[in-house]
Amino acid sequence: MPRFVAGMLESVARHPERTDWHQYSRGFGYPRLTSALSRLYSSTLGVNVDAQQNVLVTVGAYLSLYYSFMGWLSDGDEVIVLDPAFDCYVPQIRMAGGVPVPVVLNLSSEPQSSKDYMLNVKAIEKKISNRTKMIVLNNPHNPAGKLFTQEELEKIANVVVRHNLLVIADEVYEWHVYGDKKMIRFASLPDMYNRTITIGSAGKAFSVTGWKLGWSVAPAELLEPLRRIHQNCVFTCPTPIQQAVTEAFEKELDIIENNPTESYLKKGITSELINKEIEWHQYYALLE
Repeated sequence: MPRFVAGMLESVARHPERTDWHQYSRGFGYPRLTSALSRLYSSTLGVNVDAQQNVLVTVGAYLSLYYSFMGWLSDGDEVIVLDPAFDCYVPQIRMAGGVPVPVVLNLSSEPQSSKDYMLNVKAIEKKISNRTKMIVLNNPHNPAGKLFTQEELEKIANVVVRHNLLVIADEVYEWHVYGDKKMIRFASLPDMYNRTITIGSAGKAFSVTGWKLGWSVAPAELLEPLRRIHQNCVFTCPTPIQQAVTEAFEKELDIIENNPTESYLKKGITSELINKEIEWHQYYALLE
């Protein structure tokens, strides 16, 4: 956990007189936090992300995923899931009445790293039926560690347009990209923002997974069913956590815009901890 982020939560706790930090906040997201996320994603997605209409703050990215499936799937709707997949996708899809349809990421004959997981667009096309509603795209990928290339994402985008699919872009590891590799956010591709619910995580961004704070970014019409579920199930997320994460993002955004090489989000865990002999895109680490 970065010390500067811990210090921000400590500062919040030291000010009980700040009722705006310790009482209920706006249900769909603490206003300063949604403004910071609007600033961040307007830049990374290349679109105008409205803080009030296009951002929903949730109790972890888990709930953003759950809301997306529950809000958009009807009984029998099929969902393309690239396999291997994060373990909550399939049960959450089934809980929503959907049918998960796995498409295997093939490995090359002599795999050396995560980049040897290969996308097979023809296999995706073969699995699509008149009941296919959406595709879940996890990038960088957990558990494979694969970072999808521009070419691969464009191929997926072509499939999405051809079959009029909704995309759940689970991009919680968006800051876990190192070296000269480039993170391409799916909603930044031409015409994809209007078809995509982008999911992010403070826990993954700042190594504070126990804080359980995530968000969905999408056009208002895509967020509307998610907001309805959130309003009547969770109502609001913990305000002190939102305040601390807000301060962390505001600090980072200023650094990214003025001196990006010094940004924690850009540098992440120090390069000394990364094995230079193996090409890693995403990993877990427990440090003291």
